[in-house]
Amino acid sequence: MIIAVGGHSRNIGKTAVLCGIIAGLPELAWTAVKLTQYGHGLCSRPGHPCQCFDPRQPVAISEQTFPDPKTDSGRYLLAGARRAFWLRTPMGRLAEAMPGFREIVASSANLIVESNSLLGLLRPDFFVMVVDGAVADFKPSSVRFFDRASIIVPTSEAPFAWPEVPAKLINSRPIEPALAPAYHSDALIKIIKALALKPEGFSSDQTGG
Repeated sequence: MIIAVGGHSRNIGKTAVLCGIIAGLPELAWTAVKLTQYGHGLCSRPGHPCQCFDPRQPVAISEQTFPDPKTDSGRYLLAGARRAFWLRTPMGRLAEAMPGFREIVASSANLIVESNSLLGLLRPDFFVMVVDGAVADFKPSSVRFFDRASIIVPTSEAPFAWPEVPAKLINSRPIEPALAPAYHSDALIKIIKALALKPEGFSSDQTGG
């Protein structure tokens, strides 16, 4: 099973919601992946390099080997993931990371990925769209893939008011809050657990393979 967790902006609780899923379903022996696309001020202030950039290996996948509350992949392990990876690529070069990503998929019982843009190359079993109505920013990648959301998970009680997203599209999806500071939803855990109990495994075309 592959679960994708995305969101419309930064700092809205995506990682916390993902960790809540891992902690709520430890029996699924999760492999968790953080995907970062960098460049053009995406990871840092414009004009300044970010920690994702390595000129020797611009497209890279590294495994997190110890729990660490200071990194997203380290937080995955703290939440109970069996394995955790950080996948990073320059903007526009995500496809170059797919061979390594497919190796992770092949060796994982259940995979959970923090990313919006990966949906351009991946068809997950379930896509969680994390939102916070108090944050006006709405990333283009989030607009692009919003109609593929299986569920909308608000992390605050602020009303939705984004001109980029029609209200009809929002209202056509189930909504289950996972409010800060806990970022936990029993209903979301129940839905994913039911999905995991289905007999289908990974489908052959989920990663373009």
